[in-house]
Amino acid sequence: MISPEIAARPQASALGGIDHTEPMLPMELVELELSLEGYAGGDAGFCEAVRQAANRSGGELLFDLPAGGLIEDCRRIAVLRIPDHGSGTRVVLALLDYAGTEIRIQSPDEETAHLKRFAEAFIEVLERI
Repeated sequence: MISPEIAARPQASALGGIDHTEPMLPMELVELELSLEGYAGGDAGFCEAVRQAANRSGGELLFDLPAGGLIEDCRRIAVLRIPDHGSGTRVVLALLDYAGTEIRIQSPDEETAHLKRFAEAFIEVLERI
């Protein structure tokens, strides 16, 4: 029998709580991240794996650079431009973890806003050429 104290206490889901204030991950980012699941690891293959995943999603790799402490648990950052259903394209980041074994996709935030601005300027220059 469950005690009244336990029954009255809110129970956490086994899958973790849902934070309704956090925006849902857009479908194009989920697809891009899923296409990177087979990444074999290492710096050498990072650029090519990200380039192929971006191409499969209809996007492109703009540039990559060492993370240099910009993002926690990150060795390299690749900046991508991918289609965004509804508003043209969007800039996203592909992050190689510090161990060099896993790639995750992230939208630019306050800490990486300067990378997004640089990428947008880079795109503008490319479009003028």
